[in-house]
Amino acid sequence: MAEGLPRRVFAGWRGLGVFWVLVLLLLGGGALWLDQLGPPEQRQTLAEAPTIPDAPVTPPAMAESAIPPAPAATPAPVAETQAPPAPAPEPTPAPAQATAPVPAAPDQPAPTAEASAQTPAAPAPPPLDVPVAAPDFPAARPIAAPDPALLEQGRFGALPRVGADGRTSIRAYAGQFDRQDTRPRVGIIVADIGISNAQTEDAIRRLPPAVTFAISPYAPRAAQVAERLRAKGAETLIGLPLEPAGYPLNDPGNRALLTGRSAPENMANLEWVLSRFPGYVGTIGVVGGMRGERFAAMEQSYLALQESLRNRGLLFVDARPGVAGPARAWGRAVDVILDEPATRTEIERRLGELETIAKARGSALGLAHAATPVVVDRLVAWAAGLERRGIVLAPISVLIRRPPETAETRTQ
Repeated sequence: MAEGLPRRVFAGWRGLGVFWVLVLLLLGGGALWLDQLGPPEQRQTLAEAPTIPDAPVTPPAMAESAIPPAPAATPAPVAETQAPPAPAPEPTPAPAQATAPVPAAPDQPAPTAEASAQTPAAPAPPPLDVPVAAPDFPAARPIAAPDPALLEQGRFGALPRVGADGRTSIRAYAGQFDRQDTRPRVGIIVADIGISNAQTEDAIRRLPPAVTFAISPYAPRAAQVAERLRAKGAETLIGLPLEPAGYPLNDPGNRALLTGRSAPENMANLEWVLSRFPGYVGTIGVVGGMRGERFAAMEQSYLALQESLRNRGLLFVDARPGVAGPARAWGRAVDVILDEPATRTEIERRLGELETIAKARGSALGLAHAATPVVVDRLVAWAAGLERRGIVLAPISVLIRRPPETAETRTQ
């Protein structure tokens, strides 16, 4: 019994070995048969395509031999000791390289331009908003330096005043303009100058000198910016922070004139603003895009502010479009806000609206809240074509009006 068990085990292992030998033989024979048939794609192409003579692959060194030589080409010289040239033996192909071009078969010509045109081209990238190059605007004479005769010492620094001879800052620091010019006049005020150094530099460098620049009272280097604008020949205003709509969510700063403050507190803040730098023609009630709607609604305080500015020889621009304008100060109201919203299309549309108003009324005044790149670009492009459209760009001192209500008329 013990001897029969090893024999049965040996017989089982032998049968299993024979089975695997047969399996390997079948797999090997199948692989050889599939190799003879080739891949499915090749069998389909050979079955469908007509019989084509085998064309040898031209190596890179022989690629030019398939092109007929030009008429002027001559064969290379042969040494005198050589026998007459015999037919050249078929060159031995050089080893194929990975980057070698393979010529197309005779029935597979290279794609033509018409075939390439059928393939949809990739969409062109959107055009870049390239800054408009500043044209050569006519230079203007520099604005006069601050005159000590038109200044007085206040609690925060020098304040404007009317000179002993009646001279005012409006005339002393006015920009150059031919008042005999009868064309419709358009004024442009760009506000918040001095807050952004990059925007301020760009605006001073590129905008024409007839544009009026309103310097923010919160600008860190307001006096230096004012000096550069005087050298350019551009008139300057100082922004006046007044309580806006939506206050206190809309905050015009800690030196603002507010309806909740007393008259002495507001007067102190007014003097602080006016003493920021000398040599400007007046003020405008806008800071940071806020135009003082709530303070203007407090009639008595608003009229007292205008009278204080007139007594110091300053003009006042009301930044609220469409209002009647200052009642007790030399100045006017803005006609059009140019950058609400500050998009290229909207700015161009509102500049066109400004021209229409100027042609109908003789003058118009536009306000941009800041010298953003899109604002400066559009103003430069627009100002370059004013001459051929029969319009002249004018500083703010040319566009102001006499106050309808003055101290003299109130006492009569």
